[in-house]
Formats: sequence, structure tokens, C-alpha cells
Amino acid sequence: MYVIVTRSFPPELGGMQSLMWGLTRELSKSFMIKVFADYIENHKTFDEQASFSIERVGGPKLLRKYRKAYLIDEFVKDSKVNAIISDHWKSIEHLKTNKKKYCLIHGKEINHAKGSGINKRILKVLNNVDRVIANSNYTKNLAIELGVNQDKIIVINPGIDPIKDLDKKSLDKVESLLKVKTPRLITVSRFDKRKNHEKIIMALRNLKQIYPDIVYICVGYGEEEENIKNLVKELDLEGQVMFFKDISDDLKNSLIAKSNIFVMPSVIHKSSVEGFGIAYTEAAQYSIPSIGGKDGGASDAIEHEKTGLICDGNNLDEIYSSINSMLENKKYLEYGKNAKDLVNKFYWSSIVEKYKDILN
Repeated sequence: MYVIVTRSFPPELGGMQSLMWGLTRELSKSFMIKVFADYIENHKTFDEQASFSIERVGGPKLLRKYRKAYLIDEFVKDSKVNAIISDHWKSIEHLKTNKKKYCLIHGKEINHAKGSGINKRILKVLNNVDRVIANSNYTKNLAIELGVNQDKIIVINPGIDPIKDLDKKSLDKVESLLKVKTPRLITVSRFDKRKNHEKIIMALRNLKQIYPDIVYICVGYGEEEENIKNLVKELDLEGQVMFFKDISDDLKNSLIAKSNIFVMPSVIHKSSVEGFGIAYTEAAQYSIPSIGGKDGGASDAIEHEKTGLICDGNNLDEIYSSINSMLENKKYLEYGKNAKDLVNKFYWSSIVEKYKDILN
């Protein structure tokens, strides 16, 4: 039996929640699994449908971590537990058990100055687990720089599920919304500084001179939304930028499928960094190539000049020339075909085998 300890789990939505759900679901096909997750409202219906046991731990945040650690320690005392797998170093910081531990790392949660109080806490946890599982080579190298024992680290990229057939109604709706607008750029992400929407919009102003019908589709929400919308007005690009939020998965996926390039040249903002970028691999399933940033783990998800391009997200000229070079002679068609051909290595059915190798 394996115990999975997580602060992020469905029915709550988000990238971490999807990652922990996919990993738990796939492992449960081969092993007995017990999940300890944070309490979330309306969890009962979801939990009842799972094929494994989920225990929710509630209470005030400050006390919850101690209560959760106590419950896990008590559970593993009396159970034939092989190991504990955690989503975050904080999830296992207060455990007292000597059972084997595996901890996933993602990027920004470990990105704290070497020698700082929080860095010392991180190292105390990660240097005392059996394996540290980094989501990309970038995250592995970041962890080593910050003092994590490199012999403990293995890279396993996050998995994705194969796409379902697209709904014709949604595809038709997208065509009626976009009409003659082409070429089509898209970003599906939170609106925050790290994702770099602003520089894409600034590049769009020049691209509009060459491609008067170009459109940039922004799907998401977040604290930078108003700033991004104000920049669009300021640059007189309201005819070129379309915003969508709170839409169905069918409509979101149809918007991706009907686009030409997925653009997210992420940068490091303060300690926030793109550890991997599942969004690039999800776009690849629809034969959509991506442009990612050199800061972070995008290069694990995008093969430069094969399934897309990696550029310096801090350099506006590079973002502009990367988009333009993919649009010229419709280079995005070749990259998009390659992206779809190679995306199966990110399917959970392949990724879970790497977890099983280290668990065994």
C-alpha cells in the first residue's frame, strides 16, 4: 500500500490538483492507495466515486498540518504501508514516521534564497526523503543549486490524459466567434506576471502590420486581468485580442484546436517560475505547436525547432521574431504535426511506469 499526502486534490480545480489526481488514479490501478487530502466543500460526491480511500483533513490552516501529520503517523503504524508520496515538502514536514518518503517538487515552492529560513526548512525535508521527484530538468537543477542532494533527485514530467473527441457544437461556435480572424495565437493560463501576456500583446502591435486579421485568444483569469485589458486598449488592439473565462472544457479545447500557435514565453517573476508547463503538452495533442520561455521547464515540454520554439521571454524582439518565424511559410503546421507525433510520451500510461520503476 502507498499513502499519498496532498494539499491539492479534486474536486478543487488547478494544475496541481490534476497532477495529483492523475498520479493517484494511475497508481491505484497497480497498488492499494490511501489519500490524505485537505478538506474542501462538496468533496463527498467526488470521493464516493473514487476507487480508493480518501480521508479529508479540515480545521484552521495553522493546526491542520499538525493534525494531518498525526493522523498519517497513526495510520502508517498499523498498516502495511510501503511508502508515502507527497505533493509538496510542506505536506511531510511534520511527519515522524520512518516509512520511505517520495516528494514531488515543481519549481516555485522551492525557489527561496539559499541560506534563508525557509530554504533551511526545505532542505531539512528534501535531504531526508528517499527520492525527490522533479517535474523538469530545470526544477532538478534549481533544487541542486539550492542545496538539495542531487543523488536523491529524479526527473519525471507531469502526465496528461489523451484528449476526447471535440464536440462539433463547440467547434462551430469557435468558428462563428473567430470568423475570418487569422492567424490565431492562444494562451490558456492564469493572468499573472510570470505568464508574460503583456509582451505577447506588445509584439502583436507589430505583427498586426503584417497580419491585419491576426487574433490573440486569452483564456483564463487572475490578478493581472485588468492591467492586460488596459494595455490592449492603450495599444488600440481591441479588435485583435479576445478574452474568455469561466468557459466549458469543450469550448476551451475547441479554441486551442482552432488556433495556430500556443504562446506562453514565461519568465521568472520574483520567486515564481514555470516548473514545466502542462499547457504546452495539452496543446500538442491538437497539433498546435508552442512558444515557451527559456526561464523554467518549458524546454522539457517543447523540443526547440521541432515541436515549437524556446525564446527569451524577457526580450520583446525574440518573442516577436519567434511568432513571426512560425507564421512565415506556415512553419507552425510542420511543428504542430511533430508535436502531435511526440506527445504520447507525456500520457499518464507512460509516465506512471517511471513512478512504478522507482517504487519497485
